[in-house]
Amino acid sequence: MRRIIVFLASVLLFLLFPSFEIKAQGFEVSAASAVLIEAQTGKILYAKNENEKRPMASTTKIMTALLCLESGNLDEPFVVDSSAIKVEGSSMGLVEGDIVTKRSLCIGMLLPSGNDAANAAAIKIAGSFEKFAEMMNERAAKIGMLNTHFVTPSGLDAEGHCSTAYDMALLAREALKNPDFEAICSQKNIKLSYGNPPYDRWLKNTNKLLTYYNGCIGVKTGFTDDAGRCLVSAAERNGVRLICVTLKAPDDWTDHQKMLNYGFGIVKNYDLPVPEISQIGLVGGLKDNIGVSLASAAKLSLTEDDFSKVQSVVFLDKFVYAPVKAGKVVGRVKYSIDGKEVLSIPIILSENADAAITQKEKGFWDNLFEKFNILKKEK
Repeated sequence: MRRIIVFLASVLLFLLFPSFEIKAQGFEVSAASAVLIEAQTGKILYAKNENEKRPMASTTKIMTALLCLESGNLDEPFVVDSSAIKVEGSSMGLVEGDIVTKRSLCIGMLLPSGNDAANAAAIKIAGSFEKFAEMMNERAAKIGMLNTHFVTPSGLDAEGHCSTAYDMALLAREALKNPDFEAICSQKNIKLSYGNPPYDRWLKNTNKLLTYYNGCIGVKTGFTDDAGRCLVSAAERNGVRLICVTLKAPDDWTDHQKMLNYGFGIVKNYDLPVPEISQIGLVGGLKDNIGVSLASAAKLSLTEDDFSKVQSVVFLDKFVYAPVKAGKVVGRVKYSIDGKEVLSIPIILSENADAAITQKEKGFWDNLFEKFNILKKEK
């Protein structure tokens, strides 16, 4: 009887509080799917239906812009394909015959969310939407976006075009590693020149968090009738970078502020313990050892609990051969949490080392003086 009462009580709690897990964390979100990750390690800090496949609207343009930036020749002018720019929805204002650059198209995608910009970039890079979609899906697979399938470069609704909150967080994490991408998506407004003939104009970012939220550095908004309001954001404070994603969120601006505040409240930038390594052996040099150091600071953004679990392992060459230059990688310090590697820092030589002078390289008088000393000692 007691078990039946406990079971009924549990069911009642579930019916009354379906989002109990979220409320237990002190907040709830309007989004159908959401995720918050720490950018450096990729650790999930908060999740709600994060692996549920949904249309993601114009947040798709994160991938389109990334591929465009990676394609090269960003500032080479060309004429847009007239058929590509004839598309519904948001636009950067391209018309037939306009002269643009790939960089301009990326700005047009990431700020005013131009569908014309995304389409024009896809045709320029791949020649067709179908081939560009193949490129998008190949890149997604490399990133680890296991539940994503791209069909359109713009994110307009199409059968099979879908992703998840978690996959979109992985995409944003990858895209923000590209300096050009980060530089563009973090701007509230950008002045650029395009047209025929090109003329100066300002494009405005649709991401209101750049104004509303302290530390926001991007990334991309999205909306279609089918997808609802979609938003991918990133923010950085005190060395901690967080990435937040909501799909089908009626109150996305508030959702992101709640989630980011939660993340910054539990994650800090920690100095990791550094193994005592100062030198390794030197063969064929003027001395027996040479100095080494870490190539970068050992820092990680972690929760307090994860920081207590950090372990490190040193992999270091026993020696190097002279001559050798400072900066040569001779090993690594690998940090892990619960057996999963979270950081790898190269160990490098901190100084140059010349080879020892051989007998042949010594001058005639040096050799003669050395022989004289040997004969003197033998007497």
